[in-house]
Amino acid sequence: MDAVGGFYALHPFWVWLAVAAVFLAVEVSTGTGWLLWPAASAFVVGLIAQLVHPGLLVELGLFAGLTIASTLLAKRYLRPVLEPKNPDLNDPLQRLVGQRGQVLAAFEQGRGRVFVDGKDWAAESDEPGPAVSQEVVVTAVDGAVLKVRAIPS
Repeated sequence: MDAVGGFYALHPFWVWLAVAAVFLAVEVSTGTGWLLWPAASAFVVGLIAQLVHPGLLVELGLFAGLTIASTLLAKRYLRPVLEPKNPDLNDPLQRLVGQRGQVLAAFEQGRGRVFVDGKDWAAESDEPGPAVSQEVVVTAVDGAVLKVRAIPS
């Protein structure tokens, strides 16, 4: 343990960089997004420790403060910016929600066929079945079945 203390006394930047690397490695393996801020804070504290040498207790307090502040700020300001406003572009079925189409086959017992996005789809409707050639809008997707609502003519 004396070797770590001696190394820290001479090279605090590298110790804090190692702490940042550990946090970053765990973040990359889990993908939670929460450990990115302690990793960044450890890097900043390492830079400060290299320039000013404030001492271990001050550095630990600075690390804790920076971690809390950066996590709260990211949660408050960064998360709303990064949240998708549209459905996942990698899920082609979810992109169908909100699209318009036409009824191909008459709805019987709430089930029928619709033409949406250039394809023929099985569809369900909770309201009385839309007529053939009537325009519908996709409200949800359940597997390969579209939930649709008729658009009044």
